[in-house]
Amino acid sequence: MTAMFVTSTGTDIGKTFVARGMIRQLRSRGRAVEALKPIVTGFDPHTAHVSDTGRLLSALGRALTPKEIAEISPYRLHQPLSPDLAARLEGTSIDFKALNAFCRNAISRHKDALIIEGIGGIMVPLDERHTVLDWMIEIDLPVILVAGSYVGTLSHTLSALDVLDRNELKVAAVVVSETPDSAATLVDTADTIRRFAKNIEVFALPRLPGATLDHPVMAAIADVM
Repeated sequence: MTAMFVTSTGTDIGKTFVARGMIRQLRSRGRAVEALKPIVTGFDPHTAHVSDTGRLLSALGRALTPKEIAEISPYRLHQPLSPDLAARLEGTSIDFKALNAFCRNAISRHKDALIIEGIGGIMVPLDERHTVLDWMIEIDLPVILVAGSYVGTLSHTLSALDVLDRNELKVAAVVVSETPDSAATLVDTADTIRRFAKNIEVFALPRLPGATLDHPVMAAIADVM
């Protein structure tokens, strides 16, 4: 039985794309896969099918119903902001203890593969005192770190790896998800990260037109589970 936490260096980097690809690959191998997106912002129930939650449910082969949505995403906020800001504007808050209990319950009962997708980057605030990093520390799962190939990602990625290492979180893999129209190439970016990320698998994942969830690199990423 394996559980992983998918996080990233920032927002709109490719966490859901990677999570969906892993789900697809694992299910094609006959694995029983569960996935959670406990916190989602920018969520509109009228367009739930294009939300991260909706895309994960589709990859899992589950129906897009209010019940199914609530089961994998208990914290759904409308504003496309960090969870703390979105919750404040909507007169609510993220219950950090309940969030961790929700995840631990899923971890304890999953039968094969469980993927928990975070929100934003590793230091995104969840409430007045806690960040995604605090959340990862609490549930203590191996981490898949998704990064882009944009100029500037090297500093962001190596900084994230340093923070994860100092907090004794195991990084199972780094996935460099290609950033369209970047001056930096995907291969060069991944090669540079490999030089510094000793003993960590680094995958270079194309995301330009033509890349699919069946890409061979996605199959290799799924092997970490």
